[in-house]
Amino acid sequence: MLINKLFTGPLPILSYHLRITTSKKPTNSSAMSCIYKDPNAAIEARVKDLLSRMTIKEKIGQMTQIEREVATRSNIKEACIGSILSGGGSKPKENATSLDFADMIDEFQMGALETRLGIPILYGIDAVHGNNNVFGTTIFPHNVGLGATRDADLVRRIGEATALEVRASGSNYAFGPCVAVSRDPRWGRSYESYGEDTELVRKMSSLVSGLQGEPPKDHPNGYPFMAGRRNVVASAKHFVGDGGTENGTNEGHTNISYEELERIHMSPYPDCLAQGVCTVMASYSSWNGDRLHTNHFLLTSVLKEKLGFKGFVISDWEALDRLHTPYGSNYRLAISNTINAGIDMVMVPFRYELFLDELLSLAESGEIPMARIDDAVERILRVKFVAQVFEHPLTDRSLIDLVGCEKHRQLAREAVRKSLVLLKNGKDKPFLPLDKKAKKILVAGTHADNLGYQCGGWTISWDGTSGRITVGTTILDAVKKVVGSDTDVIFEENPSPETFDNQDFSYAIVAVGEQPYVETGGDDPVLKIPLNGSEILSLVANHVPTLAILISGRPLVIEPELLEKLDAFVAAWLPGTEGDGITDVIFGDYGFQGRLPTTWFKSVDQLPMNFGHDSYDPLFPFDFGLTTNSNELID
Repeated sequence: MLINKLFTGPLPILSYHLRITTSKKPTNSSAMSCIYKDPNAAIEARVKDLLSRMTIKEKIGQMTQIEREVATRSNIKEACIGSILSGGGSKPKENATSLDFADMIDEFQMGALETRLGIPILYGIDAVHGNNNVFGTTIFPHNVGLGATRDADLVRRIGEATALEVRASGSNYAFGPCVAVSRDPRWGRSYESYGEDTELVRKMSSLVSGLQGEPPKDHPNGYPFMAGRRNVVASAKHFVGDGGTENGTNEGHTNISYEELERIHMSPYPDCLAQGVCTVMASYSSWNGDRLHTNHFLLTSVLKEKLGFKGFVISDWEALDRLHTPYGSNYRLAISNTINAGIDMVMVPFRYELFLDELLSLAESGEIPMARIDDAVERILRVKFVAQVFEHPLTDRSLIDLVGCEKHRQLAREAVRKSLVLLKNGKDKPFLPLDKKAKKILVAGTHADNLGYQCGGWTISWDGTSGRITVGTTILDAVKKVVGSDTDVIFEENPSPETFDNQDFSYAIVAVGEQPYVETGGDDPVLKIPLNGSEILSLVANHVPTLAILISGRPLVIEPELLEKLDAFVAAWLPGTEGDGITDVIFGDYGFQGRLPTTWFKSVDQLPMNFGHDSYDPLFPFDFGLTTNSNELID
């Protein structure tokens, strides 16, 4: 993207005239007569030209994002739909591969290209830790684990790999990164956050540059950017304060001053805007009693005007239906209030016919001014031109071979080993690293051989599930690969006292933790280890020297007497498909590097508790992490 001369048009802050240079040239004089079809024309000129040609029906179609389940080639063409998405787990068939997605999405795209103006769609997907909806892709650790790495470059590289695997599926829009600052682990989305510290979350916003490409140093702040067809449109979410709700209640109330909101929760967004993030997703939550989706001050006065954001703001899933009780009522009012507040594209996702009818009526009546409609469509078109979807609307199928490739899996493995946090290592002397040549070892626990549990929510299905849900390596798989040929590995998911009869185990590796969950389903006021995890750990540790591996999206209650029994304790978060990253570290091929991205509480009665608070008395403080061969803290 090149900046070539001043632009004196209607943009109030942006003073640059942008253009994308491509190798593709207009093929005929007819194409040259339409500025918006000229890939060498300046972006703002293309936006202005195309907007001037659009009818009101075409404009409101661009503001509409519908679910793939209700999308067809014909209704996309008829309604001039601007965007389609796969909701969590929504796919063309069971175990759908990238090729299956590409075939479906290209069919939808053909419907858009058949419209009068041929405006391509953006296809959005929740690629929040890899292209996690799609079978066979590389599943990276969830964000809480990446926060433990403190490695912004690693996160950027994960963004690059994710973008390639997303584009291979035909999609060009990823709903990430989540830059929430999670202040309470009782929140069911806390694992989607990089941690409790604003500066840590700001650092990890580097995912934007990984997904979209890194803009040049003189790129205008707040103006959307995408490097090329191997990148994807990103979405910083959820604006704003979603990690600060009372009691960690999902979609709840963040009751703090504007100064605190800006200092703690808003600070990562300017970092995303500086990287040219194309879209921002509004939060379901409320700020001091006002819903974010209808908050003109935050969406328009702050985000668009003060911060200078020139991309588009998108609603969250069925957010308009959630604004009134009963669910879905007062829909016309919900549309009016959200669009006038500054929402540009609405993730409908199902009631699109009603949405289009009501939006058209509101625009024609003046209840939503045409200036607001035009501003929304300008922003959407700007992102589409920046993303080069007019030049490259269909899937680049040469990328298919990169899906789940060895390079990406090695990157995920690196992320796993860097994310592991060593919380205890030995009683009198270091217990780790483990001996690969031990005679007999016990591998136990509900999470030792369960890929679905290892990956967590937002994996293949919306809420995640148990078992061999995709291609990957469990902890048990990894242990069997790394130990010596003379080592006997015994696995019991739920060991009993009889497990230890006449057995001479050198040590045990016990993996326990949370079952997959998402959003409100993950809100938890007690934070106990599920599935009798504490009892399993205690039983094994009573008989055998034990390494405990906790698979979870957040800190959980660890009773002092249990911690005392354990010989070593590792927080592995939700590591994804590459279990080899765990054995890389516990057997000593690599040292521990991870540090806690969030405070580990002693009791839920202490919550919310974050570092810097008065009476800060954690079990393990924020930033805690031990080295492998001693009980020294990582520097």
